[in-house]
Amino acid sequence: MQRLFFKIINFFSRHLHFLAPAFYILLLSFIFPVSAKFRYQFELGQTWLYNDLVSNVDFPIKKNVDELKLERQQIEDAISPFYKIDLDEIKVRKKQFQNNFEELLKRNKGDFPDVAKNNEIYENFGSKFLERLLLLGIINSDTVLHHIGKNTVANIISGNEVKKEAIEMIATPEKIVEVLKDSLTQSRFKEPAFLFLTLKDFLTPNLVFDAKKTQDFKQQEIDKIVSSRGLVKRGDLIIQRGGNVTPEIYQKLISYKEQYETEYITSRQHVIIIIGYLLLVTLVFVLYFYYFKYFYPTYFVQPRWLFFLYGLVVLHAYVMLALKISGFLDYHLLPFCIAPIIVKNFLTREMAYITHLVTVLIVGLILAPGYEFIFLQLLAGLVIAFSRFETRYWNNFFQSIFILTGVYLIGYLGLSLIEEPSFRLINWRIIIWLILNGFLTLIAYPLIPLLGQIFGFTSSITLSELSDINHPLLRDLYLKAPGTFQHSLQVAHLSEAAAKAIGADDVLLKVAALYHDIGKMDEPMYFIENQTGKNLHDDLDPFDSARIIIGHVERGIRYIEKFNLPFELAAFINTHHGTTYVEYFLNKAEKERKLMNEERSVFRYNGPTPHSKEETILMIADSVEAWSRAMVAKEANISFENLVRRVIDEKARLKQFVNSKITFEELEKCVEVFSTTLNNIYHSRISYPENLDKEEALPRLNIGI
Repeated sequence: MQRLFFKIINFFSRHLHFLAPAFYILLLSFIFPVSAKFRYQFELGQTWLYNDLVSNVDFPIKKNVDELKLERQQIEDAISPFYKIDLDEIKVRKKQFQNNFEELLKRNKGDFPDVAKNNEIYENFGSKFLERLLLLGIINSDTVLHHIGKNTVANIISGNEVKKEAIEMIATPEKIVEVLKDSLTQSRFKEPAFLFLTLKDFLTPNLVFDAKKTQDFKQQEIDKIVSSRGLVKRGDLIIQRGGNVTPEIYQKLISYKEQYETEYITSRQHVIIIIGYLLLVTLVFVLYFYYFKYFYPTYFVQPRWLFFLYGLVVLHAYVMLALKISGFLDYHLLPFCIAPIIVKNFLTREMAYITHLVTVLIVGLILAPGYEFIFLQLLAGLVIAFSRFETRYWNNFFQSIFILTGVYLIGYLGLSLIEEPSFRLINWRIIIWLILNGFLTLIAYPLIPLLGQIFGFTSSITLSELSDINHPLLRDLYLKAPGTFQHSLQVAHLSEAAAKAIGADDVLLKVAALYHDIGKMDEPMYFIENQTGKNLHDDLDPFDSARIIIGHVERGIRYIEKFNLPFELAAFINTHHGTTYVEYFLNKAEKERKLMNEERSVFRYNGPTPHSKEETILMIADSVEAWSRAMVAKEANISFENLVRRVIDEKARLKQFVNSKITFEELEKCVEVFSTTLNNIYHSRISYPENLDKEEALPRLNIGI
C-alpha cells in the first residue's frame, strides 16, 4: 500500500506541469454552451462578406421587436375593459330601499296621504324601478372622464351575460338622477316626490372594474399575435456575397440563426458540441503551454507559474459568465487588462500580451460576447504591450490607465458609429461602463505585491525594496567586503545603463548586479578587490585557491535561499561566470605540471551559461568593471571601447553566448554604453594616447576571476 502511495506521488510530481492545463480545461468544461453557434457575424447595414447564404431548412421570418411591440400596443389600446354588476348587491339595495320606504312613510305619513293609502303599490313600483335602473349599470363619473378619447366601449357582465356598451352611454349618478326625475314626473303617481326621496340615495355606481377578466382577455388577444411574417423555404437564397444587410434581410438572418441553433438544441447533439469546445480550448491551452515552455524555461520548471497563468484565464471566463447571468451589470465593466498588467510586472510584455490574447480567445469562444468585445480587448492588449504599467512609478501607471480608458472609449465610439451612423443612437451607458472599467483596472496596483507574496513571484516593487543598500544582506556585504560592495555598485550602474539601452529589464538587472557576488562575504580577503596587504593565495595551492574563488557562487546561492530572496537572483549568480575558467590559477597550476582533464575541471565554473539578455549583460559588465579598474590602477594607456570588445570577444571564444538571446546589434549598444559610462567614471584619471587601437596596451585578460 505504501509503495502504491509513493508511486502516485511520484506520478503527480513528474506530470505536475501537465496537470495545470488539464485541471483548468476541466473547470472550463462546466461553462461550455450546449448549443451550436451560428458561424456568421453580421450587423444591420453592413456588407455580407461571406459566400452566398442558402437556407438548408424551412423557417418562418420572425418579426422584429419593434413590430411585435407595436402590435401589442395596438391590442392594449383596443382592449375594452370589463365591468361587473353585482346582482347580490342589487338585492341588498332593494332590501335597504324597502326598509327606508317604511321608516320614511311612518315619519311623514301625514305629508303623503296617497302613499300611505297605496303604500304597497308605491313600494312595489319603487323596488322594481330601482332594480331596473341598477341592472342597466351605473358607472363612476371619473371613470367616464378617464376613458374619453380612448376605448369608448365597455364589456358589462351581468350574471352570465356580457353586453357591450359605449362608456359615454353608461349612466352616471348624475345622469341616473335625471332619468329618475323624468320617469317619476311622467308616471301616474300623485305623489312621485316620495319615491324620488327614497330612491335617489340607492342610485350610486354599481359597475365594478374586473381587472382579472380584462387582463385575461388582453392576454388572449396578445397570444393571437403571429410572431412571423413570411416563410423561407429550403434552398431559398437569403443573401448574396457582397450584398447589403437591409432590415428585411437582417430579420431573415436573425430568424435563420435562431432556427439553426434551436435545431441543434433539440437534436441532443450536446456531446458532440462539447467535444468541439474541448478541442478548441485544449488547442489554445497547449499552444500557450509550449510557448511558455520554450521561451521561459527558467520559469517553466516551477509549476506554480502554470497554475497562476492558467488560473487568470479561467477566472476571467467565470467572472464574465457571472456578469452575463447577473443581468444588471454589463460585460464592458470587467477590467480585462488587470491580468496582462500583472503578468507584465512579473514576466515580460510579450508574455503579458500572449496571456491577454489567450484570455480573449477563450472568453470569446465560450461566452461569445461578440466581435466588438474581441476588437476592443485586442486594442487594449496593444496598449498593455507598449505602455509603462510599472507599479514602482505611480505617474507612469496612472498615465497608462488614462491611455487605456481613452482607447476603450474611442474604439467603442468608432464601432458604434459603424453600426448606427448617428450620435443619438450611441449607447452612452456603455461609455459609463468603460470609464468604470478603467477605474477598476487600478486594482492591479495592490494585487501585484499581494500575488507576489502568495505565489512567491518577483515584482518591480519587490526589486525596488531589494535595491535599497540598507537591506541586511547588502549592509553585511558593505561591512565584511567593502571592495566587493563597491565593485557590485559599479557593475549595477553599468548593467542598468546597458539594459535601458537595449530595452531589457533594468530593475531586475540592477538588483542582480548588487547581489551577484554576495558569496564573497564569507572569505572576503581571498578576493583581490578586498585585499589591502599580502595576497593570501600566495600561501595556497592553486587548486585550493580555485575552489575558494569558484565557491563564492555556491555560497551566494545559499545566501539567496537563507534570506528567501527571489530565485531569479540565483540564476544570475550561477551564470555571471558561466563555464569559464579561473585562468590565473589554472595557468599557475599548469606551470607546475601538466594537468589531466579532470584536474582542469577544478578550475572551471559550473555554469550554466547565460540564457537571457540580462544574464549576458551582467556577465560582460562584471568582467568589464573588474578589468577597467585594474587597467586604471596600472595607468595603462587603453581605450575602454577596446577593453569592452576584448571582453566580449573572449566570452564569445569561450562559447558563453551560445544560449543567450542577446543579438549582435544589442551587443554593439552595450559596447557603446559601457565605454561611455567608464569614460565618465574615469575621465579625470586617465589620458588616451593617439594609438588607442594597439593591442599591446592590453594585457592578457584572465576572464573568470
